[in-house]
Parts: sequence; C-alpha cells; structure tokens
Amino acid sequence: MPTPYGPRGGMAFSADELRVLRCALATALNPAPLQDEDVQECLRLADSVDEAVREAGRHRAFLLADLIRYRRALPGSLTGYLELLQDALAAGYDPHADDLAALRALRGNATAAALLARCQVLAERSVRARLARVAQAQARTPVRAPAPLVPPRSAVPAGPFAPVLPQRTRLLALPGGRGAAGDQGKGPKPPSPAAPSQPGAKPPEPGERPVPKPSEVFPPRRRPVPPPPAEERVAG
Repeated sequence: MPTPYGPRGGMAFSADELRVLRCALATALNPAPLQDEDVQECLRLADSVDEAVREAGRHRAFLLADLIRYRRALPGSLTGYLELLQDALAAGYDPHADDLAALRALRGNATAAALLARCQVLAERSVRARLARVAQAQARTPVRAPAPLVPPRSAVPAGPFAPVLPQRTRLLALPGGRGAAGDQGKGPKPPSPAAPSQPGAKPPEPGERPVPKPSEVFPPRRRPVPPPPAEERVAG
C-alpha cells in the first residue's frame, strides 16, 4: 500500500506497486487489451492510492488540531508551537490572524521573528489570490443595467424650475378596427315590441276598440268654491 511521504502530498510506492503503475500508464498511452490479473492489480492499486490520500488528510487534520492547542497554551508551549507551525506551513497551511498575533507577541525570539516575516508574506499572498478569484467570478457574471426610475408627478415640485416630464400619449380609436368590422356585420337591430303596461294584459287586436278607463267614463267632480267671508261683503 502506498504511504504518504512529505508535507506536500507525496507518496512512497514499493517495487511491485511501481510495476503495476508503469503498466497502467503504458496502457493509458497505448490502449491494448489486458489480462484479468493485470486489471485486478490496477484496481487494487487505485484503492490503495485513495486510502493513502484519505490518510494524508487525516494526518493534516491532526496537525492543525495540535497547532491550535499549542497556540492556546502560549507562551508556555513556545517551542512546540513553533515546530508545529513550521510543519503546517510546509504542508501548505495559510496562517490565520491568530497566528500572526501570537508571533507578534513572541517576536523577541529569533525563530518567532523569522516565522512572523514568512507568515506575513504568505497571508498577503493568500488575500490577493482570494480577491483575484472574487474579481474573476464577478467579471463572469453579467451585470444588468437598472431600469430608469421616473418619479410620480405628485413628487415633482411645481414652479419655474420644475423639470419637464414627458406627456403620456393618449390612445385614440381608429376607424376600421375590430369594433367597426363587428358592427358592420351585425347590421341594424329590429325594434323590439312594446311591453304591456299591466302584467297579464293582452295586447289589442287590430280593428278592436280599446276599453275606456274608469276616469274617462266617470270624470272627477269639481269641488264647490266656498263663499267669501262676511267682512269682505260689508266692505264691498
């Protein structure tokens, strides 16, 4: 099984594993049929490489956990913290703000001062790379121009210096539209017959005299006019 080697993710292979790896690379460059035994060896080597990668990740996680624990125990754990920080930087660790603050407090030590200068350079490089990735992501994303905002007329101040707003065009009906075509096809409507005045009454037939109303047969009587008062008679 390959074993992790070095802080940069390297791996150490045995002679038999190198033979299988060489056979797999040759087959990838020049495709050719393989025997079942060779295929099984390639699959076993691939599984071993995956397990070695997972082991390297676990080792790095343990290293970072020890680094945090030693940093919290400063200044009593100065020697162990500086050694772990050097190993973490060799493994590709980006120093955090807590590491920079701890090294500034320990700059009286020559090793701590050298690590502080190195960590400042790495931190600045990491920040620049992060900003460059953000700028590239923003450049790939299309930016839409915002729609112009027109203030309502009630919010526009009146006076000689008031801004001139464009007038809205009124919609006018033009001859020859759908409404005109529909009206021409329908034509004039016939007059509807008059509804009877009373419910249940039948309309008179042609040539038949209408029945007179009671007010026409018996006209109303006129009320008698009262005589003038006696004083008006004497005066007359």
